[in-house]
Amino acid sequence: MNIRRPNIKLKTVFLLNKYFTGDSMDYKQIIAIIIPIFVDQAFIILMSLLNTAMISSSGIAAVSAVSMVDSLNIFLINVFVAVATGGTVIVAQYKGSGNQEMVAKAASQAITAVAMLSVLISTFVIVFHTPTLNLLFGNADAEVFNNAKIFLIGSCISYPFIAIFQAVSGVLRGVAETKACLGLSLIMNITYLCLNIVLISIFDMGVMGLVISMILARVLGMVTSLIYLTKYNHTLGFKLRNALRLNFSILKKIMFIGIPFAAEQMFFNGGKLLTQTFIVQLGTIAMTVNAISGSISLLFQIGGSALSVAVVTVVGQCIGRKNVEDARKFIKSFLGLSTVFFVIVTLIILPLFPLIVKLFSPPEDIIPSIFALTLLISIAQPLLWSFSFVLPSALRAAGDSKYTSITSLLSMWAFRVILGYILGITLGFGIMGVWVAMVAEWGVRGLIFGLRFKGDKWYAHKLI
Repeated sequence: MNIRRPNIKLKTVFLLNKYFTGDSMDYKQIIAIIIPIFVDQAFIILMSLLNTAMISSSGIAAVSAVSMVDSLNIFLINVFVAVATGGTVIVAQYKGSGNQEMVAKAASQAITAVAMLSVLISTFVIVFHTPTLNLLFGNADAEVFNNAKIFLIGSCISYPFIAIFQAVSGVLRGVAETKACLGLSLIMNITYLCLNIVLISIFDMGVMGLVISMILARVLGMVTSLIYLTKYNHTLGFKLRNALRLNFSILKKIMFIGIPFAAEQMFFNGGKLLTQTFIVQLGTIAMTVNAISGSISLLFQIGGSALSVAVVTVVGQCIGRKNVEDARKFIKSFLGLSTVFFVIVTLIILPLFPLIVKLFSPPEDIIPSIFALTLLISIAQPLLWSFSFVLPSALRAAGDSKYTSITSLLSMWAFRVILGYILGITLGFGIMGVWVAMVAEWGVRGLIFGLRFKGDKWYAHKLI
């Protein structure tokens, strides 16, 4: 027994050195980047699952309303995340090149850009919230629609707070300070969870309780992230005067990555919103099946989502060092590790499905539909998800933002939207048809990105 343990340890170290060590960084540095992001993603997704389960106690109208507006929230928040990702890439590349002064300036400008954008979007959506909901979800039941109004206005109030938090997290990831990101995320999300338990489960405040919890937690997240950045962080050298003064040269570099990615996120999530309107046509029960299945599907994606975030830092720093060989090697390793994560998580979650689905207290007659969708993605994700999501994150970190954005947009609209409508509505396959179209889109998109990665155009962009 004692002989086998050293052998296992030696084999593990050998494999880690083989796949996750290069001239730019070694496996210990990469693990130090991945683990905090993994824990963070796991916590966020589990918390989302629990929040959906808690709000389900207020009835299917509340679940449907939150699910509807959350699809719009994801659409808008991902615009902030896209610009923050531009900051992550530029900061990572300057860090890789060893230019500390430009690291500090790039970090400040990224936070400023995201803050300004979030205030504009928040104001616009609050002013036009009724026509927005009428356009997207006008066919929803009156009770669902009223709950959606409350949740949308509350979400908009919180946008600037979560946007600044995301921007700070983005620049910290650029210099591989993922432990700090994890700590800040835990503070915000544990507060959110605790407030939800009090306001929803104890005081039975339903959607209004969810809104109050969200705003308070995001205000705390923004405040703690800015305090950390100004008082305790020494890696970035953040200076408030740099944030208050616009530097158009740096903003241009950030937006070179951020704007195509933001456009991609807007149209990509716009397509998802459109598929949501198909589901609204199928009725409240179908919306509930979609909401619960979507929450369960996020559990499968914990590992892959973490790696899609971590790969930006790793590849960005490799490209900053002009080490394409390391970037290519690490991308392949991340894709392989992501697939392994999907297989492991699938083997854990499928046997636990009866227990997990009980958290949502769904009507008994819709559980088979939820299981059918869960089974579909449990088969498809290990094969297709990593090439469709982890790989474009890596390409974007090398500066290949326009190509990844255009590809994502075209595949999204051709397959998830058009094919989703044909299968789900025209041919009458319902929710299953919409989800099959989504899986088909993963496959097509992953194939295109795989072909791009085999060539050399993805790393030919000069950002710094």
